[in-house]
Amino acid sequence: MDPNGNYIFSSRPRPVENRARYKEPPTEQTHSTYGNIMYDRRVVRGNTYVQHIIPIVTQPDPVEVQIQQQIRRRALARKQARGQLRTNTPEAVQGRKHIDVQTEQYLEELSDVIVAKDIECQTDDFLDRPATPLFIPAKSGKDVETQIEEGELFDFDREVQPVLELLVGKTIEQSLGEVMEEEELACLRAQQRAFKELRNNELAEVLRLQEQERRRSEEKERRIAHQKEVLKKEKEVAEKIAARACSKQYLSDLLPAVFTSLRGHGYFYDPVEKDIETNFIPWLMDEVNNSLEWRYTARNLLDNIIHDVVQKRQEMFKETQ
Repeated sequence: MDPNGNYIFSSRPRPVENRARYKEPPTEQTHSTYGNIMYDRRVVRGNTYVQHIIPIVTQPDPVEVQIQQQIRRRALARKQARGQLRTNTPEAVQGRKHIDVQTEQYLEELSDVIVAKDIECQTDDFLDRPATPLFIPAKSGKDVETQIEEGELFDFDREVQPVLELLVGKTIEQSLGEVMEEEELACLRAQQRAFKELRNNELAEVLRLQEQERRRSEEKERRIAHQKEVLKKEKEVAEKIAARACSKQYLSDLLPAVFTSLRGHGYFYDPVEKDIETNFIPWLMDEVNNSLEWRYTARNLLDNIIHDVVQKRQEMFKETQ
């Protein structure tokens, strides 16, 4: 009921759709499932103790959907307006709290479990469409018969002669055509063989000329490369000769000065002279020094002995006087 007291349908009233009297014949896709009890809509499926609702899915009407959306938006707007106009309950005093109580005339048991009931709806059975009878057109006209004796309409000996002549003529003509065709094919094959032989000879000659030209070009390239290598070597030899002459001319005065300088600095020396200077002369000097030291020591010792002898004799001479 709306605020004005008018009754509003949840969906627009619409006429009942025409229902087919017979069920549709099975298609190729559903032929394998046709006759299966699991796909028969006349069988109620589910628990026998709890009744279930079998919904009938229909395509919703766009106008109906739009009207339902408008009704929901209006109801939500009214609910929000009532919530805004309703005065809120003041907060509870300290130590107390608000609780929800029932103010209806009859008390109702509150529970988290919602009581639900299942209702089922069984549709009518679809009848098998009877077979379409074969169409037989109605008979018209009158039946008439006649008697034909043997030989009245067809004489085989007389009628078969032109047919036989035609068959023989066509056979001979076709045979002659096949023989001519075979001869023509033989001539064509002979011409093809001659042409292939001529072409093969020409190809062989072309290949021989190409190979000869290739060998000539390779020989030419090889000789050019050899000549370039010879010229390159001659150029290198000429450069080496020029460099050698230049170096000789440059080193003709440089070598004596360099050797003199190196010899003066001791880089070039006589091995015997170097050995005498470095080994023999130092050894000789050491030996001479040692000999002189020994001689000096011997002389000092002899002088001391002589001095002691002289001293003793002098003392003895003094004592004798």
